Amino acid sequence: MVAIIKYNAGNIQSVLFALQRLGVEATWTDDPNVLQRADKVIFPGVGEASSAMRYLRERGLDQVIIGLKQPVLGICLGLQLFCKHSEENDTTCLGIFDANVRKFSTKIMDHTALKVPHMGWNTLHDLKGPLFEAVQPADYAYFVHSFYAEAHLHTAATAIYGTPFSAALQHKNFYGVQFHPEKSGMTGQKIIRNFLNL
Repeated sequence: MVAIIKYNAGNIQSVLFALQRLGVEATWTDDPNVLQRADKVIFPGVGEASSAMRYLRERGLDQVIIGLKQPVLGICLGLQLFCKHSEENDTTCLGIFDANVRKFSTKIMDHTALKVPHMGWNTLHDLKGPLFEAVQPADYAYFVHSFYAEAHLHTAATAIYGTPFSAALQHKNFYGVQFHPEKSGMTGQKIIRNFLNL
């Protein structure tokens, strides 16, 4: 069984549709018992860090997530909440990844204006780990975000938007992608299938 964590964040339907295209029916739930029994757990998110963390803490879901032993995939805000701290409203996050989440600067070194949020297709580099089986360096993925996880020890893929950042993170049974695999065409479908096959 695949469980999708229910909390106050968007993009649930697109994740459900992506799973259905692979022949997988998922359960959308905030029930700790269901999450703990699931074979795989997906932690999606389009939203704001502090309100999402408040929702998780009020329901005890923060500790449930940290304690999960099966493969867990965080998408977009989900990846950011796996980190230790976000600059978005000075938010203490789950601390699964020892990384900080920063806001993109609108200026880069040559003083060129950078549009924030970073929105659109970008290439993936430095791919590591089972999530990227059969994915090629420089394959494209679809991003929509104003904040990013800094590159660090558990970075499993990078992308560049003004600065290099973690396009993916992995530590033990926790995986995170900053891009939206459910909106990333065949590359995203490979990544979701790889996660389901872990």
